[in-house]
Amino acid sequence: MDIASMVGIVLGTIFLFWGSLGAVDNSIATFFELFINVPSMMITFGGTFAATMIHYPLPQIKSIAPILKNVFTTSPETPNAAIDILVNLAEKARREGLLSLESDVEMTENVFLKKGIQLVIDGTDPELVREIMEIELEYLEERHKVGVGLFEAMGFYSPAFGLVGTLLGLIGMLKALGQDINALGPKMAIALVTTLYGAVFANFIALPISGKLKVRSGEEIQLKQVMIQGIICIQEGNNPRIVRQKLMSFLSPKARREMEEAEGGERRAA
Repeated sequence: MDIASMVGIVLGTIFLFWGSLGAVDNSIATFFELFINVPSMMITFGGTFAATMIHYPLPQIKSIAPILKNVFTTSPETPNAAIDILVNLAEKARREGLLSLESDVEMTENVFLKKGIQLVIDGTDPELVREIMEIELEYLEERHKVGVGLFEAMGFYSPAFGLVGTLLGLIGMLKALGQDINALGPKMAIALVTTLYGAVFANFIALPISGKLKVRSGEEIQLKQVMIQGIICIQEGNNPRIVRQKLMSFLSPKARREMEEAEGGERRAA
């Protein structure tokens, strides 16, 4: 579970609700009367979803739910753990040869790593191994861009449909201008609610989700880049220490220090 996403949603909801209550003198009844408007929701959210369906093919629209899962969950796989696995494989390959990695491939859960190690065991040329793995990584990035683009599109369309709802409300308000002056205030408030819906949905839901998906994509791409480099190092028969140093260059300075400290602690314990 991604704690940051959950805390952000909870805090944002509390602050929005609290601020909205303050705007209506802390009256719950007035809050629901002014801010909960079904026609405005239909225009803003329905229009946004309809425009997104026009923008993207149906199979990609259906992938919204699985994509959302990535926002609220974190992968158990980390570059640090991948480096440890790859270094262990490099040690075994130097001691017993590449064919000895067959048993490790069967136990490996990561499909990308399994595919790369199997290519190495099969004696595939190193350049071809790298090319195959990088092509797969490239298409992974393209798939991630679709998910990001879906929510960026929603963030783009929702304020526009909020404005459409406001214009429709203003038309109704102007129609009543010569009939009941007292109705102008409430009608204006309802007209502006659609703009509020569009702004909140774009800046509190759609765009933050697209941003989190970009972060998740970057993390997965970094993990697979570490795997590609590690697989090539294993195939080339590099010394395990050299393999570790090469792979640690993908990490941030903080993550690198943590790995070095953990490695130092293991040596002292041994």
